[in-house]
Amino acid sequence: MKPSSEDLLAGLLDWVRIETHTPDVEGLNRLMDLVASQAAAFGATTERFPGRDGHGDHLLVRSPWGDHSRPGILFLSHLDTVHPRGTIDKDLPIRIDGDRCYGPGICDMKGGAYNGLAAMRTVAAGIEAGGIPPALAVSILFTSDEEVGSPTSQALIERLGGTAKYALVTEPARNGGHVVTARKGVGRFTLKVEGRPAHAGARHWQGRSAVTELAHQIIALEAMTDYDREITVNVGEIRGGTGTNVVPQFASAEIDLRVPTLAAAEEMVARITGLTPKTPDTKLTITGGMNRPPFEQSAASKALFDQAARLADEIGFELIGETTGGGSDGNFIADKVPTLDGLGPDGDDVHTLNEHIFIPSLGERMQLMVRLIETLD
Repeated sequence: MKPSSEDLLAGLLDWVRIETHTPDVEGLNRLMDLVASQAAAFGATTERFPGRDGHGDHLLVRSPWGDHSRPGILFLSHLDTVHPRGTIDKDLPIRIDGDRCYGPGICDMKGGAYNGLAAMRTVAAGIEAGGIPPALAVSILFTSDEEVGSPTSQALIERLGGTAKYALVTEPARNGGHVVTARKGVGRFTLKVEGRPAHAGARHWQGRSAVTELAHQIIALEAMTDYDREITVNVGEIRGGTGTNVVPQFASAEIDLRVPTLAAAEEMVARITGLTPKTPDTKLTITGGMNRPPFEQSAASKALFDQAARLADEIGFELIGETTGGGSDGNFIADKVPTLDGLGPDGDDVHTLNEHIFIPSLGERMQLMVRLIETLD
């Protein structure tokens, strides 16, 4: 018997109560302990990858059925959130309002992560009751650093994705329950400007303002945005100067790039890293590059979506695919393996103090995961 949305919510809230802001290694590892314990309870095996560089552990859960030496189904789920510890006590307490449930990280992405494990448990229970095991083994990778670009999990994701037959990403659904069939690539850059300091009153003419030069570069960067080509460049953080009476010697900016294709990524990286000074006697230093490559929908990924859409129709809801500007861990492997993203429950206001899921979507999305596990071969 498949669990109801209410049953799933009860289990999910045990995960939400353990706060897991990305820098909160203790909280993350405590949740990893709970996940490992719950997986072992239905016969799954686990492999733990110790955290490093100030990040929590990663956990790989393998289904109790199937040959794990052969390519199978890989679920990608992250357990870190953007909400600092204490958010649940003050700013975003767990509460239910009609068909909505609020809580830190409940939508992005503990709802989808919990559903993935629940789907594996449901299939395992069916086998235990005499059902036929699925054709493919299933693995779920729970990571701890997705919200900051997956610096310690990227290599693991790429390694596991390179040997998988299908990848299913449990990020939240979009815009009324849509799944994600393509994502823009994400680039991150730091632009540093060095000018010449001088006294702002007595010797202003000797100075070369790094802030003025940075202003020129911000205008040039923002002008690279091209909505028709789905390319955006955003200068999101700037710093500079030491006092109002000093011509600033240093200034810097953090830059976010979003691109739909690999070709556009190559073009835009070259344009950003090729910027030159507008102000004489100033120097630019530009570092960074693509953090996540674009996730372009391949023919195999399209076929995977088509199968999921047929299964959703059997369950009783329409599955619609869409492209989104946000990146996910699916970006790392979509060029290697058929990938479907946004399989988590429907919700809204992620990364805010109004984050919530729509409770009825828990059951139908978990059923879709079960049917994908049962039918992919």
